[in-house]
Amino acid sequence: MSQDTIASATQQARMIELLKRLAPTEGYTRSLLDGVTFMRANQPLAHSPALYEPSIVIVAQGRKRGVHGGNVHVYDAQHYLVLSVPLPFSIETEASEEEPMLGVALRIDAVMTAELALDVDEASPAASAKPATMYATRMDARLSDATGRLLEALDSPTEARLLGPSIVREITYRVLTGDQGGSLRAALVQGGHFGRIARVLRRIHAQFDQDLDVPVLAGEANMSVPAFHTHFKAVTTTSPIQYIKAIRLHQARLLMIRSGENAATAAERVGYESPSQFSREFKRLFGRSPTDETRYLKHLLALSPPAANPQP
Repeated sequence: MSQDTIASATQQARMIELLKRLAPTEGYTRSLLDGVTFMRANQPLAHSPALYEPSIVIVAQGRKRGVHGGNVHVYDAQHYLVLSVPLPFSIETEASEEEPMLGVALRIDAVMTAELALDVDEASPAASAKPATMYATRMDARLSDATGRLLEALDSPTEARLLGPSIVREITYRVLTGDQGGSLRAALVQGGHFGRIARVLRRIHAQFDQDLDVPVLAGEANMSVPAFHTHFKAVTTTSPIQYIKAIRLHQARLLMIRSGENAATAAERVGYESPSQFSREFKRLFGRSPTDETRYLKHLLALSPPAANPQP
């Protein structure tokens, strides 16, 4: 066994050790640094609807599969996942009590990432790349090393505050210069169709509880309504109305789990005027009524009540 292989195995074991301590319960656990969240699952989870914000997701142990637009993206100890826009999709998790799924998610800071992308392109212009909403890429030694140092820093309040932000910036740089970094850089170009749709998606994600009129959103993207529908579906694989609906239903689901809201209150808070319509559409997406889904997820998390999100 080579020295590099031994060093890599040692680093992986250390990351797993740290994540077991930093993420002691199932679900999502907030770190000491805004925008960085730990993930843990102690049992396998079948295909379930999920919602991720623009993120870099790194798994140290276990395996997850994300399905979007008919494509399967595997992220595990050898591959990390990148989402360039807020995206509802389906996920499956491989985990067990003996070997829980352990990982860390870094929310993509659009401003910082765009600044880095400009500097990267100035230093070494990339060949034309197709923007991608979601992709999995093989981990390399430098990204793995930076992730290990981030976990070490997040184990200390002082290091998290003083060192954490610069390591997150380094990880973002490593992703931008990685095998598919050109796809993320292309997604940040505001003038292209993808960039304009991405800007609208960020607005929907932030203002899902407000009145979101499709012609107005099309105008913000500087597109006609038919062109907006075409380019929107090319990015998300769904229509604007279906995307808005999915975002609202996912957010209502979180309100019922995190805040204990009942279905009627959650429906109103995310922008639904009709509780019965909310219940019908909720069951269509999640396969259970709001009450049954809440009961099911609380049962899953019964051994770990502090968890911040029902679906790691």
